[in-house]
Amino acid sequence: MYDNLALEVQHVSIDYRDLTHMSLAKSLRKGEVRRANVVRAVNNISFSVNQGEILGIVGRNGSGKTTLLRSVAGIFQPDEGVIDTHGNRVSLMAIGIGFNANNTGRENILKSGMLLGCKMSYIKEHMDEIIEFSELGDFIDRPVRTYSSGMYSKLSFAVTAILDTDIMLVDEVLSVGDEKFRKKSFKKMEQLMQSDRTVLIVSHATNTLEQFCNRVLWINDGQFMMIGETDTVLAAYNESMQL
Repeated sequence: MYDNLALEVQHVSIDYRDLTHMSLAKSLRKGEVRRANVVRAVNNISFSVNQGEILGIVGRNGSGKTTLLRSVAGIFQPDEGVIDTHGNRVSLMAIGIGFNANNTGRENILKSGMLLGCKMSYIKEHMDEIIEFSELGDFIDRPVRTYSSGMYSKLSFAVTAILDTDIMLVDEVLSVGDEKFRKKSFKKMEQLMQSDRTVLIVSHATNTLEQFCNRVLWINDGQFMMIGETDTVLAAYNESMQL
């Protein structure tokens, strides 16, 4: 069904370093050193995604789904293992990431597009389309810090969906916003699915994954559990949630 690999994740592990709490008085004492507790958020995960494939990622809260997605996006490097995007341009659609809060929506569109590797002329060519899709109106020229979470997600979706990238990473954004925008987002996603775009979707909404995904990856507490056909993996995941 697919001819080329778009993404390979090989034995990837990602650690968080959580600094222990220390009072101000104690921290000022000579020789007192804050210790860091190392938490392994993702542990030895491997999988591959073919060009044009839609892969869902499920797991309980705190399973490492978002951490894994952000590592694929290049926001931070894994502590172990390799992530190979095969030269593909990657965009991350997520709430609370990627925009400068002090810049306007319009300025953030330009910066986001350049970070995605798009030419300035291409971004400007699609500027009006992005603004219209986002439904932000005059807010597009106001600082992003004044946006609600719904407005932020609308702009994030519009930028990522309209500016052309090879691999699109979606982190729960489809479930945010008013009913009208959600319907429009789903329709846009359906159009993208018919293109050659490779997509990874993190979502707790199994009906969304059933609708869009060719396969699903299930991780739990940072551990690989299962990958395979959407119905099979979701059935196993839902059964585990009942335990």
